[in-house]
Amino acid sequence: MTSVDTAAPANSAPDAPTVSFADLGLPAELLSAVLDLGFTIPSSIQAEAIPALLAGHDITGVAQTGTGKTAAFGLPLLAAIDPDLHQTQALVLAPTRELAMQVAEAIETFAKHLPGIEVVAVYGGSPYPPQARALSRGAQVVVGTPGRVIDHLERGTLKLGAIRFLVLDEADEMLRMGFAEDVEKVFGAAPVERQVALFSATMPPQIRRVAAHHLRQPIEIAVSRQSSTVTGVTQQFAVVPFRHKIGSLTRVLATSDAEAAIVFCRTRGAAEEVGSALIERGISAATISGDVAQKDREKIVERLRAGALDVLVATDVAARGLDVDRIGLVVNFDIPGEPEAYVHRIGRTGRAGRTGTALSFVTPNERGRLKQIERTIRQQLVEIEIPSPADVSAHKVRQTLARIDERREAGRLSMYVDLVREYLETHEGTDPAELAAILAALAVGDDGPKAREEEAAFEAQRAEARNERKTRDARDANDRDRGPRERRDDGPRSPRAGGARRDVVGTRYRLSVGHTHGAQPSGIVGALTNEGGLSGKDLGKIDIFPSFSLVDIATPLDNETIDRISRARVAGKALRIKLDDGPAVSRGPRSGSAPSSTHSGPRNSAPSGRREERFERPTERTGYDRSERTPRY
Repeated sequence: MTSVDTAAPANSAPDAPTVSFADLGLPAELLSAVLDLGFTIPSSIQAEAIPALLAGHDITGVAQTGTGKTAAFGLPLLAAIDPDLHQTQALVLAPTRELAMQVAEAIETFAKHLPGIEVVAVYGGSPYPPQARALSRGAQVVVGTPGRVIDHLERGTLKLGAIRFLVLDEADEMLRMGFAEDVEKVFGAAPVERQVALFSATMPPQIRRVAAHHLRQPIEIAVSRQSSTVTGVTQQFAVVPFRHKIGSLTRVLATSDAEAAIVFCRTRGAAEEVGSALIERGISAATISGDVAQKDREKIVERLRAGALDVLVATDVAARGLDVDRIGLVVNFDIPGEPEAYVHRIGRTGRAGRTGTALSFVTPNERGRLKQIERTIRQQLVEIEIPSPADVSAHKVRQTLARIDERREAGRLSMYVDLVREYLETHEGTDPAELAAILAALAVGDDGPKAREEEAAFEAQRAEARNERKTRDARDANDRDRGPRERRDDGPRSPRAGGARRDVVGTRYRLSVGHTHGAQPSGIVGALTNEGGLSGKDLGKIDIFPSFSLVDIATPLDNETIDRISRARVAGKALRIKLDDGPAVSRGPRSGSAPSSTHSGPRNSAPSGRREERFERPTERTGYDRSERTPRY
């Protein structure tokens, strides 16, 4: 394996000429798309990987998300596509549906000047028919999670006979989540003659074995993690349930003193929805995403620079290379999935020696992502309260009062003075201060009853959030006090349960994989979240037994979801999920073991006579807390 170490920026030697995208050998259409996005100088991984892939080499790229690796493989991938051949020619495997969507959107953006190329994302939690129709039309580029890709292969809706380019993105995360056998199956279904790009944040022995087995004399490119230090930016977060995000964003913008703001959304669709909602509320806003034409993008950015636009709603891809000094506030409407993307986003403010503020909206289930960001930037974000409707009114009045001297000096006030004096003379007993307050309230749109209703609704939301926080903090404190080995409650244990029972909120399901199949909790979590469309908060305790596993799920599953999950594979075996009806009545003691008992205890007690491996409730991002117990690959 040839190794290229690019820990320093590409071509950073003092006398070395600066490498531009025009020097990398990209086809004219792809170079044009890159320049349209405002990219001129490639990142280290791009400067090394793009020429190697264009030359037909396999590569392994050791790089974090946020170093530009999507363009590093996406541009050469598109260069290898024949637009006239309506068959799948490139496949990108990603560990999560979120990453799959982001990668697909980025590749679509790079292909904007390549007519005839269709990109489709396939992932769990989304209906099969639209994906199948896109595949049947001959989408040349497929980006998907391993489980859903395998499902389409087995259904015959995805065929890999014409594959020319295969990418494993975040390979270490993919294997950690239990997709090793799915990855092997995909490689087995693809032609032997294909080009492979493998990207991973780390290069553990298992990843090296995959590379040695499936890649041909790969060039290894390693880039260091980008600096996570962002100076001049005050970093804050607020816990905001999804349903309250738009209202919260409106009030944050209304109370900000920043000249201009950027609001980041995870997907193009979300950005368009948020931009439209802000415009409906009278905010001077515009949206840019990967499919906005370069000419229109330049006009929008120029309006932002000139002060004709106050808020820009953008996706990560569209905002790359954006440099506008007026931006004093960055709002992460959707918290990014990766810390490096967070660093990129907040770097849009605090530029040219100025200060800025970065505020991230965090839903109650995204605490895990927030902690990961804090570990990466080695800094804790400050929690703030979202402004209330009363705060908005007060801010507007303060802004008005601050302009009093300026307005007095401007003159032409005699008409207003006469009208106010006339009112005071005809309304004896009116307090001038009260009259001024009424005029201020009218000026900021506070008509009384409606404002009171809005404030009451906001206070109810705030009280609900505080109660949720108190409950969560109390639970976390109890967990810390008890320790990982202590029982979760005082309920009875089943004989030979191997651990204490835990209160379960929701429904217990049985999966047809266990220890003997090589099942790991990470693989189970990955299958449930990717194929079932569940999130970490939906999953409770996971019990793994020799031939099956039990998992607590907060909300009962409908038949369609059960069908999707049942076809998902962990350790090469279909999950075949169903409601758990408890263990069968024992037919007598087995030789050399204690007698089994009937299931007379609580349903979520461990079944009798079965060896149990216990794992605590998953975290939101990956489904379990790595710090508590990290499963082996």
